[in-house]
Amino acid sequence: MSKRDYYEVLDIDKDASSTEIKKAYRKKAIQYHPDKNPGSKEAEEKFKEAAEAYEVLSNPEKKSRYDRFGHAGVGGAASGGAYGGGMSMDDIFSQFGDIFESAFGGGFSSGFGSHFSTGSRRTRRTNKGSNLRIKVKLSLKEILNGTEKKVKINKYINCKTCNGTGAKDANSIKTCATCHGRGQITRVTNTILGQMQTSSVCPQCGGEGKSIVDKCTSCFGNGIVKGEEVISINIPPGVTEGIQMTMREKGNAAARGGLPGDLIVVVEEIPHPQLERDGINLLYEHYISFPDAALGTTVEVPTIEGKARIKVEPGTQSGKVLRLKNKGIPELNTNNKGHLLVNINVWTPKSLSKEEKQILEKLQTADNFAPKPTSRDKSFFDRMRDYFQQN
Repeated sequence: MSKRDYYEVLDIDKDASSTEIKKAYRKKAIQYHPDKNPGSKEAEEKFKEAAEAYEVLSNPEKKSRYDRFGHAGVGGAASGGAYGGGMSMDDIFSQFGDIFESAFGGGFSSGFGSHFSTGSRRTRRTNKGSNLRIKVKLSLKEILNGTEKKVKINKYINCKTCNGTGAKDANSIKTCATCHGRGQITRVTNTILGQMQTSSVCPQCGGEGKSIVDKCTSCFGNGIVKGEEVISINIPPGVTEGIQMTMREKGNAAARGGLPGDLIVVVEEIPHPQLERDGINLLYEHYISFPDAALGTTVEVPTIEGKARIKVEPGTQSGKVLRLKNKGIPELNTNNKGHLLVNINVWTPKSLSKEEKQILEKLQTADNFAPKPTSRDKSFFDRMRDYFQQN
């Protein structure tokens, strides 16, 4: 099932302001919040869908990429999969919890073990692994058809000895005695206006709500070690140089079972030895001799997937552009496809033999060889105008 348009998800126009985007998200989030729809899988999916849309549209840079490239521009190239989609409930509440606080009167349960509030009840801190950024080099052929790349990445992974807990064994994990598992401590201060209650991260457990008595000897209590992982990256057809795709939770593992970071994949295009890319079109310069231009010929030109033969009509002028339809690059997330544009150049010899010079001198004064452009022989500027109108 394909992803819905983010503007459709939030029921807003593309020119909606940041305030309107936030207001629309808050409305959807409250409508589908787990506390209002207990046990509803459909409401949970719509809740996540709205959060994903807001996460993109509330960020000017991501919004700009989405407007240009659709879901692939922000990591949503596939329908679900590793990219974009898949915000967990913990992601949503940790990033956007402040949006709900006024609507739920200071406290609510996420239904997934987390708990937020504007008062003394707070969520425990969840460790977050750092993001990784890699470049993936792609040939034009890979960009044409899409491809799967398997990449070996050096990163932090969960410690296999302790399964990422950081503890020697299960009995070595204890509830923090200072905060009693809440991850925060509350202080009451007497002021001239009365008592003031403040909360802060527990200094003993760092907000995790638990402490390790005996640390794992492999990771020394961190729960992560340096390692490597082979990751499969699905590249959709039509990507462009510099486009970024996000693979959620494929970055560095987080300490003691926290949420892994993301893997940012940046596309780097390998130049083709003969073809030049111009958006979704491909350009190729082909040279023919004067006799071939005058008499006509058939020439062979390169394409991404091989070669093609094209006919050069008799009397072809230098600068003539021949178009091979649908031999270019597909446009990302659409059914459109570019063309291969072959620019014909008539080659003028730089040196001549005595015999060749004599032949050309005879033709030099021939009436048929005198330039006689007609209205059908377009100027350079006309050809450029036609080219840009076609694209």
